[in-house]
Amino acid sequence: MMTGAREPTQSSRRAVIDLRSDTVTKPTAKMLQAMMSAEVGDDVWGDDPTVNALQEYAAQLFGMEAGLFCPSGTMTNQIAIKVHTQPGDELLCADNAHIYLYEGGGIAFNSGVQPKLLPSNRGRITADHVVQAINMEDSHFPTTRLVCLENTANKGGGAYYSFEEIKAIAEVCRARGLRLHLDGARVFNAFVAAGYGPSDIGPLFDSISVCLSKGLGCPVGSVLLGSKDFIRRAHRIRKVLGGGMRQAGFLAAAGLYALMNNVGRLRDDHERAQRLGAALEGLPYVSYLAPVDTNIVIFSVAPGWDAKVLMEWFKARGVLISTMGPGVLRLVTHLDVGDQDVDAVCEILKEAAAAPAAESNDVEAVVAAAAAAATTTTKMNGNGDGARLGDVERESAEE
Repeated sequence: MMTGAREPTQSSRRAVIDLRSDTVTKPTAKMLQAMMSAEVGDDVWGDDPTVNALQEYAAQLFGMEAGLFCPSGTMTNQIAIKVHTQPGDELLCADNAHIYLYEGGGIAFNSGVQPKLLPSNRGRITADHVVQAINMEDSHFPTTRLVCLENTANKGGGAYYSFEEIKAIAEVCRARGLRLHLDGARVFNAFVAAGYGPSDIGPLFDSISVCLSKGLGCPVGSVLLGSKDFIRRAHRIRKVLGGGMRQAGFLAAAGLYALMNNVGRLRDDHERAQRLGAALEGLPYVSYLAPVDTNIVIFSVAPGWDAKVLMEWFKARGVLISTMGPGVLRLVTHLDVGDQDVDAVCEILKEAAAAPAAESNDVEAVVAAAAAAATTTTKMNGNGDGARLGDVERESAEE
């Protein structure tokens, strides 16, 4: 059951249905109004009342002492690692964790820390994995200092932890003297799907990164949460990394609006993703479809089909999707994708199964068709939106 019609975004006319990521959303009219009417100050001095309000509100939601507004989730994750560790330490994370794969080598570059990759079930590790991976006290080995979880798991197709799984890992960390950090890039998707909430998990973590620019629909920003002492130290690292912003309240206002208004509607994204997953089931170009738990749909392309050609075929018909590695494609639902969009995409997904061009490896021919479609769409819309039909071959890494 959908929660209602979509709130109109900044630009309601578009040439394409963009399913590459939930980072592509535009602020809604009400969010823009909140941004433009925000009271601001100089946040580097701590004088921006809207930034302060966002930090306090987010911290209270999770039952934590303090928060720090930053430009990106990569920055909040990297700050947390830097504060929790010393050079030469080791952190534990899933073998496909965002902090390891998609943050530019920041673990090594910023902190001089060695990651130990643990086998995961779609991006989720277990308490037993953590216990087995902790190094003994021996000068030959790095000191195991930090455990990092990702919820939901991007590379795992939006898989989420149960509350019991998180609690078990937290208990191991407390017993063994390890710090526990959450990359909560899409943690509100996990809350909606799993039934627990921010105040349930907040006390289990030493730090939490909450991304505002994905499913919550903000143009920019993440909030790092922790104790007052942790945030005091994090503030210094943010400055060193160049993350201090001045009148940032215009951006923080979007975050406040999103936390207060855009959480419940995530159920709509999950339902729409389920419909896309159902449309993909049994299609000849799909060899494996990951369970659709939240708003991410990931599938492997069957032998004999070319993932790049499929992407271009969809693009020629006004649907943008992304890749998660060789032969793996992804669709992500978000607040700029409505029921009619999903209906249209489901039909196009089915049409691809019978299209010889999509099965061939004649990439140049398909690219030419895509370019022609982009030109036609731009002329029809008269607003230049066809320019959005750009390169979508990069592996998806949004933070």
